[in-house]
Amino acid sequence: MSKVSEEVINWDKNKFKRNKSFLSYEVIWMGSIIPILLLIVWEVLSRFGYFPTYLLPAPTTVVDTIINLAEDGSLWGHVGITLYRVFAGFFLGTAAALMLGGLVGLYRKAELLFDPLIQAFRAIPSLAWVPLFILWMGIGEVSKITMISVGVFFPVYLNIISGITGVDRKLIEVGKMNRLSTFQLVRRIILPASLPSFLTGLRSGLGLGWMFVVAAELMGASQGLGYLLIAGQNTLSPETILASILLFAFIGKGTDWILKKLESRTLHWQDRIVKS
Repeated sequence: MSKVSEEVINWDKNKFKRNKSFLSYEVIWMGSIIPILLLIVWEVLSRFGYFPTYLLPAPTTVVDTIINLAEDGSLWGHVGITLYRVFAGFFLGTAAALMLGGLVGLYRKAELLFDPLIQAFRAIPSLAWVPLFILWMGIGEVSKITMISVGVFFPVYLNIISGITGVDRKLIEVGKMNRLSTFQLVRRIILPASLPSFLTGLRSGLGLGWMFVVAAELMGASQGLGYLLIAGQNTLSPETILASILLFAFIGKGTDWILKKLESRTLHWQDRIVKS
């Protein structure tokens, strides 16, 4: 390869890195505009007395509450136990969805056998499980993690089935013409083709996991961000309630950002539409 060709390739690589870095900064500051404006308006209206402090304290008061929780050390315990519950439920729910979703997506008889019952369970409101899980498993960690697993299971299950059944039939036929075994068909054709839908299901499942952890921490929890919500309600402390809500928002967004980055890296081969 000539020296000129190497310089052109290096220039293209550096240009790609610069564009990628610029896009990252653009995503951050563009996504921050509306939240910052809302916080400024909220702060100003609270300071001028438009919002009663006993109902909606100013953002600075909420931040002070978070700082105080961090300084006395209780914040890290609440955040840590909530993260543990969410991730444990997420992995268990995803594992169950992978097994059942793969089975139902690949085999017609499995769909006829399992899918009607699973769809019936999906229609049950989340809070309806709370008294039953308390009765079966008590108010310990097992019932809370099981509750979160139920919430994570359904979106991942549905997206796995959607991804598998959406694989182009012609690709399957080409694989069979090349005498691929069932395992090879799954590994080389079905899995890559259904991966985008599966990763979307993971993000939806994690989002529901954060929603279900609140219901789970209503089940007699003595620690966790959901517990802070109840403690704030019982002590008439709206700043504690809002602090818990903000922490849910920031941590939930952070975990979704990690999955989104994983999705982008895993699906780098896709020729996606470029938004204007």
